[in-house]
Amino acid sequence: MLNIPWLQQRLQRAHHFTFSLYAALVAFGTYSCMYAFRKPFTAGIFEGVTFLGIDYKIWLVITQTIGYACSKFYGIRFIAEMKGNKRAQSIILLIAIAWVSLLCFAIVPAPYNIPFLFLNGFPLGMIWGLVFSYLEGRRSTEFMGAVLSVSFIFSSGFVKSVGKMTVVDWHVTEYWMPFVTGLVFAVPMLICVLLLEQIPPPSAEDERLRTRRAPMNKQERKDFLQAFLPGLVLLIASYVLLTVLRDMRDNFAADIWKDLGFGAQAGIFTQTEIPVSLAIILIMGLLVFVKNNFHAFMLNHAMVIMGFGIAFTSTVLFKQHRLDPVWWMTLTGLGLYMGYIPFNCIFFERLIAVFKYVSNVGFIIYVADSFGYLGSVLVMLVKNFGGMSLSWSQFFMDAVLGASLTGIVMMVLSAWYFKKRVTSLNGNNMATDMRLAA
Repeated sequence: MLNIPWLQQRLQRAHHFTFSLYAALVAFGTYSCMYAFRKPFTAGIFEGVTFLGIDYKIWLVITQTIGYACSKFYGIRFIAEMKGNKRAQSIILLIAIAWVSLLCFAIVPAPYNIPFLFLNGFPLGMIWGLVFSYLEGRRSTEFMGAVLSVSFIFSSGFVKSVGKMTVVDWHVTEYWMPFVTGLVFAVPMLICVLLLEQIPPPSAEDERLRTRRAPMNKQERKDFLQAFLPGLVLLIASYVLLTVLRDMRDNFAADIWKDLGFGAQAGIFTQTEIPVSLAIILIMGLLVFVKNNFHAFMLNHAMVIMGFGIAFTSTVLFKQHRLDPVWWMTLTGLGLYMGYIPFNCIFFERLIAVFKYVSNVGFIIYVADSFGYLGSVLVMLVKNFGGMSLSWSQFFMDAVLGASLTGIVMMVLSAWYFKKRVTSLNGNNMATDMRLAA
């Protein structure tokens, strides 16, 4: 990948805040552009098109999500063992494969084009780990990760608005819309990846504060899982619930808005996501100022619990007709992303730092993601092939209520488990120090 020596030198000498802002913005730009190759098709309705008696769009969402889920399982090894000098080339190649898949989707008539959504989802599932690897293990990873993670929220709504615009204003068909939307973002994506590649590795001070990060072989990955298995099971199960709810809200937003009477408004996707994006950046960015890794880790637990609580409460109020649809979608988005985003950057970042375990965040994120998307696929299959007649808006409401209560219980148990582990670790260290002193 092309290096820009003068920019690399400037970044190495830059003030810590300036560097963090640069890295956060180029990572945000890169992942936002990736979304233009993944999410625009969900802005289409594909009304009246079915396959084997099932709505055509449901086939598309399920097929792409299966591809994404398979990618996460493959990514456990791919991301954990990825060398730094191959990241940028890998990002560009994977996005290019996804874009070609969208071209094939446009050319091949429905329903025979459904498999191309699997080929689209598989390469894109590895982009997150590659992009985040530029940011992990640094003093300000929370801030950079918060900005990067907001791309989940902002970009999902933004690219769907762009996709809807190509249909409404440019008269592009819904089948060509995903490819054309990718075309709009192709050059910005290349520029962002080039700028991302100029980020220098973590400094010695970063490694002192956050623990050195390194590729992990098969045995090292196994040892890590065994070391924290009960807590990881609770965390990953909570993340599965968040992924299912977040995917449902994201993939079927157009259908939910249609149920709520806002189906013709292209800007509605962005209208609810911008305030959520700003709130998440503020909340997560403040964790940079928490220097104690254990305290920050427990605050992450509290943030997820609070997020589940906001999603639950807003849904209860909406069902009681005490919240209008826009406020409900905004608040459920805020609550779900308060839980979802920490898992994608800072939760496991602080876990590694608390226990000073030389490893990398990408590995454990992909373990969580693989089960998260598997859960999302299973729920969609049950919803669409299990004989349920609920609308997407009603199904989403019921899912939020049940999953939120379950998630709160599991996160409380996780906090208790890791607090005991830290107390035990500190006690063992103190006993060792006393033996050495004697």
